[in-house]
Amino acid sequence: MKLTKYEHACFTVEKDNQVLVVDPGNFTTDFISPSNVVAIVITHEHSDHYDHEQLEAIIAENPEAVIVAHPSITQKIEIFQTQPVLPGDHITIGLFDLTFFGGEHATIHPDMPPIANIGVLINDLLYYPGDSFVRPGVPVDTLALPVGAPWLKINDSIDFLRDINPRLVFPTHDAVLSDIGKSLPDRIIPGLVPDATYQRLTGPIEL
Repeated sequence: MKLTKYEHACFTVEKDNQVLVVDPGNFTTDFISPSNVVAIVITHEHSDHYDHEQLEAIIAENPEAVIVAHPSITQKIEIFQTQPVLPGDHITIGLFDLTFFGGEHATIHPDMPPIANIGVLINDLLYYPGDSFVRPGVPVDTLALPVGAPWLKINDSIDFLRDINPRLVFPTHDAVLSDIGKSLPDRIIPGLVPDATYQRLTGPIEL
């Protein structure tokens, strides 16, 4: 599979000319939809992960693509094909096996009502928790690790990474950080979790 990381929390996975898009939100300005998208996974309803204009652009190029998300999102979408999922569900779309975990967004502040959030494991290989640190409880080869958010402390990212113990980890959810700010987790995390290969992705890689 080929993994391509875009700004903030968006990435794609491609296998045999089929593409899965994950979290194309409004903080992602560098994403241009390919013409071979079979599904779009949305982890939760915040606009930096779920942006209607981004979805419209993707569906315009890929009218058969399916939007996969929690029912709190799919019930609001009327004009596109959707597949509602809950934690514990396992589905297959095209060449992608998807297993879902979690259920709730990490706490930003106790006074803010909680919302649904799902983590996703792609082809038993790549895990992304959305806006949470939910552990999947299964082996993970490649981890998308949130490193910058109002709900996040770096020690939580580090403990999450240590618990999962992947072969490869790449930072995500970091549009809220300046270039200098991004250099901080890039410097701290590899030194504290040396067993995982930490790599900031600047172009496509093969998994």
